[in-house]
Amino acid sequence: MTHRTLIIAALALSLMNGCKDGAGKKDNHESQDTMKEMTLARDVHSFGKPNDVAIKHMHLDLEVLFDKQILTGSVRLDLENKTGADKLYLDTRQLDIKEVILDDGSKANYRLSDEVEFLGREMVVEILPSTKHVTIRYETSPEAEALQWLKPEQTAGGKHPFLFSQSQAILARTWIPCQDGPGVKFTYTARIKTDPALMALMSAENGRELNADGIYEFKMDQPVSSYLMALTVGDLAYRSTGRNSGVYAEPSMLEACAWEFADMQSMIDSAEELYGPYRWGQYDVVVLPPSFPFGGMENPRLTFATPTIIAGDRSLVSLIAHELAHSWSGNLVTNETWDDFWLNEGFTVYFEQRIMEKIYGKNYADMETKLGMGSLQETLEDLKSRGKEDDTHLYLHLEGRNPDDGLTDVAYEKGRFFLQTIEYAVGRERFDVFLKKYFTENAFKAMNTERFLSYLEDNLIQGDSTLRQSLMIDAWVYGPGLPPNTPKPESSELDRVQAQVKKFLEGSAPSRLDTSGWTTHHWLYFLRALPDDLSLERMSQLDKSFGFTNSGNSEILCDWFQHCIDSKYKDAYPSMEKFLKRVGRRKFLTPLYERLARSEEGKAWAVRVFSEARKGYHSVSENTIARLLNV
Repeated sequence: MTHRTLIIAALALSLMNGCKDGAGKKDNHESQDTMKEMTLARDVHSFGKPNDVAIKHMHLDLEVLFDKQILTGSVRLDLENKTGADKLYLDTRQLDIKEVILDDGSKANYRLSDEVEFLGREMVVEILPSTKHVTIRYETSPEAEALQWLKPEQTAGGKHPFLFSQSQAILARTWIPCQDGPGVKFTYTARIKTDPALMALMSAENGRELNADGIYEFKMDQPVSSYLMALTVGDLAYRSTGRNSGVYAEPSMLEACAWEFADMQSMIDSAEELYGPYRWGQYDVVVLPPSFPFGGMENPRLTFATPTIIAGDRSLVSLIAHELAHSWSGNLVTNETWDDFWLNEGFTVYFEQRIMEKIYGKNYADMETKLGMGSLQETLEDLKSRGKEDDTHLYLHLEGRNPDDGLTDVAYEKGRFFLQTIEYAVGRERFDVFLKKYFTENAFKAMNTERFLSYLEDNLIQGDSTLRQSLMIDAWVYGPGLPPNTPKPESSELDRVQAQVKKFLEGSAPSRLDTSGWTTHHWLYFLRALPDDLSLERMSQLDKSFGFTNSGNSEILCDWFQHCIDSKYKDAYPSMEKFLKRVGRRKFLTPLYERLARSEEGKAWAVRVFSEARKGYHSVSENTIARLLNV
């Protein structure tokens, strides 16, 4: 999933050209057997006790009520009782539990704990050792943090309401009572009823047409984690982009989205060539309204994506490569706890880079890598300055904290550069063999940091003490900052940009700079290389020459507006206010509000804008900005 700017799932070889629906059942049985044998590490962000009783299948039966902004219905949880336990422990938050029914039809006794910050309320259901499933009737709250209900005017079409979920990291419990930890995997089916004018989609097998009765049936045969449970309902249409890929979007946006994602099938094919067959059958993307808080979310079979990547020039589609890569690293092999988050994101950024290099060439990938290092260094400096140096380790300690605190460039970029360090040490060909084996042998399993390092030792290092010492593994995983053996990214394309930055800083007018052939990556590097204290005259010259304030590219706007805040370039503030009210992507909002809050005048302006904009933000973004502004 992901908050990043330029961000981007092994069946038998006979299924290389696309997983058949029935084939997933074998994967399901094999992977469920594997999960039975695995003892999961303690998850400090879940009340569940899956080593005693685990959810192995879920069936949802929910109705979507836009007028009340709730989901109402039931969930049946099929159980695997491993120890003969007489209690089932679940995670809930903001749920109205009506009743719990055992498989013999009797009502079960249950209790809910007091509310715990971030975690919600522990639900304990009394069962028998022989209980095979329980059914929970419940309703969600209009304030459920996973769900965002949009009014028609908040959509592109303006005629129908819209709903989407965001379950990562621990928000699935706000719309489904479940064992809400990434190490617990289960299959699921669902029946969703909604307004017949709207289409419902889930992270499962999806239809492509409206159903006249507004009832949609879903099936996910491969086991997934709760954070990958996803639902969206809205005025949506579908366009195929290849053999097993396509895009859903509001009708007015569909053509532009399909054009932007024209290379999706090539991305799938390239990913399969690298690390083995895609195990999920279909890969589609649904483009959501702009309040979606992340760049993308890697929900299986159906990536949720922000419209801010629709730039009109395919310059930001690495995000799609990133979410696709999660079909291997994350969805297939999953971090066991949120302390192990780097195992999802570091692998995925590395994989994303390899996909982009394969399709768009080494120069493109080199630019992304160098930009990634720049973002990482800023993050490391920021965390260190705030006394959070422990958060610069790959393996985290998030007990007592919201796991969203781990959603930084450390997991993404430091994780990527650690893997790149290994690649450079052993060679790309050998490392690719290792990664393909890793994804194949650990498919549909949870993985933690300790087990991965043991796997690395057994399958790649293999007793080579010289190699082990050169990798500096402990410094990377358990230490702060960047070790001495960190790769130093180079980019001939960005060297060209640096030369123009130098000319500008030496006094050249912007109109005299050579910006021919520059892409989004070039412009981002240019903006990030400029000092924070540019004069109003120089800011005005840049704006007149390059039209930054009126750019249609959200990435460029975000970086430009940061300079506008630092330099108090007020000519851009009306455009920045529109941007802050239109876009809900946390990655853009956070740096702008944070910079504004540095001055009394800026904070006052930010608080006013936020008070008007917050109703259009998802709770993930709203909560972050509210904490930042202390409102």
